[in-house]
Amino acid sequence: MWRRLLLKGTTCPLQVAARGPSWTLHLRPFTQRLLHRPAGAPRCLQRQGTGFWTQSGTRTYKDAARSTVEFPTSPITVTDIKQYLRSKDVPFLDGYSCLHAPSIFRKDRDNFSMFIDKITGQFLCKETLVEGSWEDIQDCLEVMQREEQDFISPHVLLGYPESIEEQEEMERELREVQRIWSSSVPLTDLPDDEAQLIKAMFQISKVSNGTLKKFGVRVFRPTKSLVFPWFSGPDSTLKGVKLLSAQSTNTDTVTYNEATVPKSGSYYNLFGLPLVGRLDSHVVLTGHELDTLAVSQATGLPSVALPRGVSCLPPILLPYLEQFKKVTLWLGRDMRSWEASKIFSRKLGLRRCSLVRPGEDRPSAMEALAKGKNLNQIIKASIPASHKSIVSFKQLREDVYGELVNTEQVAGVRWTRFPELNRILKGHRKGELTVFTGPTGSGKTTFISELALDLCTQGVNTLWGSFEINNVRLAKIMLTQFSMQRLEENLDQYDFWADKFEELPLYFMTFHGQQNVKTVLETMQHAVYLYDINHVIIDNLQFMMGQESLSVDKFAVQDHIVGAFRKFATNSSCHVTLIIHPRKVEDDRELQTASIFGSAKASQEADNVLILQEKKMVTCPGRRSLQVTKNRFDGDVGIFPLDFIKASLTFSAPIKGKHKIRKVNKLENEEVQNEKEEGTAKKEKPEKAAKTKTPRSVKKPATQNENMKE
Repeated sequence: MWRRLLLKGTTCPLQVAARGPSWTLHLRPFTQRLLHRPAGAPRCLQRQGTGFWTQSGTRTYKDAARSTVEFPTSPITVTDIKQYLRSKDVPFLDGYSCLHAPSIFRKDRDNFSMFIDKITGQFLCKETLVEGSWEDIQDCLEVMQREEQDFISPHVLLGYPESIEEQEEMERELREVQRIWSSSVPLTDLPDDEAQLIKAMFQISKVSNGTLKKFGVRVFRPTKSLVFPWFSGPDSTLKGVKLLSAQSTNTDTVTYNEATVPKSGSYYNLFGLPLVGRLDSHVVLTGHELDTLAVSQATGLPSVALPRGVSCLPPILLPYLEQFKKVTLWLGRDMRSWEASKIFSRKLGLRRCSLVRPGEDRPSAMEALAKGKNLNQIIKASIPASHKSIVSFKQLREDVYGELVNTEQVAGVRWTRFPELNRILKGHRKGELTVFTGPTGSGKTTFISELALDLCTQGVNTLWGSFEINNVRLAKIMLTQFSMQRLEENLDQYDFWADKFEELPLYFMTFHGQQNVKTVLETMQHAVYLYDINHVIIDNLQFMMGQESLSVDKFAVQDHIVGAFRKFATNSSCHVTLIIHPRKVEDDRELQTASIFGSAKASQEADNVLILQEKKMVTCPGRRSLQVTKNRFDGDVGIFPLDFIKASLTFSAPIKGKHKIRKVNKLENEEVQNEKEEGTAKKEKPEKAAKTKTPRSVKKPATQNENMKE
């Protein structure tokens, strides 16, 4: 019944936004951004993270961020951080993922409330909510030492002046948070029939009104959405909200949409954090707010929900989890949640983490509550995140069983634009190395950008390292592929598609041209830690070989680089796609695995080898095809044709029987070239024409299927 009411009386947040500017909401994007210091700003004014302080002491948020990844100019280690703090006589405690030090922004220096990230040096003072980079701490300590001060005012790290547009955007979002919250009502204030309908829509009938009131969950009646508040600071003031709405589809299924204010990427928080006591030592970390409600009600344990689910664990939130000696990660019921649990446990510290393995007897927390399962028993049965050693098959038994039960999920994320690739490779999997090659000018960059974009739209956090073409041109190609049209002919739609494209979890390295492989790998590792990158594309390997000495064997250099990327993919549980140019071959010969430039190490180390084949002696759609020559996952290989659509810069499988392939020989090419040079078409004598065999003429192919150069 409620599905019919949902279709009639419920709209999604975006539909409400279309009615007027007062209720502008944004669907939750799978993205976050690195905030940069503006050009010319003093070093001590740099801010990284989620917010900054104004003169009034009100924390505001910045959303003018770039999706480019730059490695810090002076990479630091935890040893460097400790040595510097000792040199300045700053006491500290060694935590799980952070160093704990007295806040330099308070007179009371006995409280170790400043947390310094061991990997990046980024800090957060939980008492004042001031945050910044490692360089900021150094600047402040230098000033304190020079002026002989015991503490420094937080106004030293105040935000730099914003543009009028950015200030208006921040103020608008803060007003929006308050407006949504004040317009929402507690579930207990609704009539019984409406309250039961809401609970049925979100499948939370087993959640008590007391639990909903305890966590401050409300209902936004215009969209029949649940409102989850984000409180922060010592006074637990409202900083943001997340809305969950339900929509029914034509297939009689229900989809749930999330929206956040402020925009995701400009602010992060943990739902349920104010309910955590200072003396609590065990917390259950979930991937969804509803799961947190279930865990808290059924077990009484402190529980918090990640702001973006299994997509990422922002390092800025790690200080809030430092107090716990044990962290149980119960992120969901699928294999993607299981993989995220293992990745997040590395950030949190393997020694204190335990993981709830997905399975029929261990669904998500809310499903377990609805089915009447014992949540305490499920949490007690969680397994340690790390073992000292694997001594027998006993430790591997459940892992093997999990892969057998979840065959499709183990195969990885499936492409939506390339179903034939799913048939061969089965999916995109973490921790693998893919080598991709193709003839010069065949469209390698264009094809691989669409391949990566397909995955990115499904929530695969992606990092692009394009050394051959600049980021502006690459972004233009991907935006055209994303919108499936030539935006230069539809400029009035640019902002619409740019806003949607900006929400993708897509990042670009700022490198261009020749680069040192060590710097590239450090940047990749930095991005994996900050943004939980799942897929890295390197275009291409040859641009990292020019930095070496000319006296060094180039094949040995390439083997070293390939081995480094192989190791990175395995250790970081991140898929790496490496583009390598092929050796020079004749135009009428197809490429093989042995055609990859360099030694055989590239194909040996790779889990997958993909070749974009191009028949240069063919002038008709269908001249290109994608061949999989290696598939370590299950051994399947194969080839399927591709059509290039110039209007959208995309590739698709050609319609069977629509086109006939026309082969062109060298003689005809020479004749056509001569005719162009002379400007006239000369007719040959019948006698001479009879002696020369030429192919039958065909119509010129459509312009939309012309060659697409990289």
